[in-house]
Amino acid sequence: MFIDIHVHTTRIKGEGLRRINGSRYPTPEELLEMMDANGVDMAVCLCSVNPECAYCFVIPEEVLAICADYPDRLIPFANLDPRMVTNSPDADFSGLLQHYKEAGAKGIGEYSPNLPFDDPLNMNVFKQVEEVGLPLTFHIAPQVGGFYGCYDELGLPRLEKVLQACPNLVLLGHSQPFWAEISNDVTEQNRNDYPTGPVQPGRVVELMREYPNLYGDLSAGSGYNAISRDKEFGCQFLEEFQDRLFFGTDICNIPQDTPIVGYLRQLAQEGAISPAVYEKITWRNAARLLKLDL
Repeated sequence: MFIDIHVHTTRIKGEGLRRINGSRYPTPEELLEMMDANGVDMAVCLCSVNPECAYCFVIPEEVLAICADYPDRLIPFANLDPRMVTNSPDADFSGLLQHYKEAGAKGIGEYSPNLPFDDPLNMNVFKQVEEVGLPLTFHIAPQVGGFYGCYDELGLPRLEKVLQACPNLVLLGHSQPFWAEISNDVTEQNRNDYPTGPVQPGRVVELMREYPNLYGDLSAGSGYNAISRDKEFGCQFLEEFQDRLFFGTDICNIPQDTPIVGYLRQLAQEGAISPAVYEKITWRNAARLLKLDL
């Protein structure tokens, strides 16, 4: 079984909603076709509500409605922007978060405001998401301006502040500046890319060892690259953090390659990872975290 922790979809389909590169989000029907082609049973649908670099907004109400049409295949996350309500660090999101949770949302994400990770506006959201008891998937950006995602410096010091301040908030790490930190040779020049070569354990490894509330979203080229650039280390990493890593694709284009699917299957077939580790990462961890009745 495969449960994908990170995909995107929208019912809206039009030439005006294409990115600069000509791509667009798949419709629910197209997403399901892509899932079937990859042997993926279920997928978490994330929202896109932060304005930075947005070309198409996908609000929680749309995601909840889409997932209600395919309850055996699609799992909804909700999302919000920290500048909503009163655009202040004391804005009350509790009612909104509780509403989405009661409506069926299993988490928050993809959380991507282009503010410092530990900005008071973000901290206010993180505290309230922690209180409502939902996990949060974040995207890290390498700078403020010109990017989407929460900004952090090399070494992820702002993420560490959040992990310390919200010990009961499950944070799923995602994006190039997060996964590039799997190795200690990451630089300012390659942190928003896909570094290659042998891995010397870096900040992601240190932070996951120290903070049990930091989880890993293995989706997109960034997650795949982190575990495949150095096969021996990647398998050790999957083994060590087998209870906090999640298979994902980050399907957000039509069409899109999803190399992690075949790579995980290959590792299992070769015996490079155990059947237990394979099952945890491909679906059991997601079922447990999201409290799925399977």
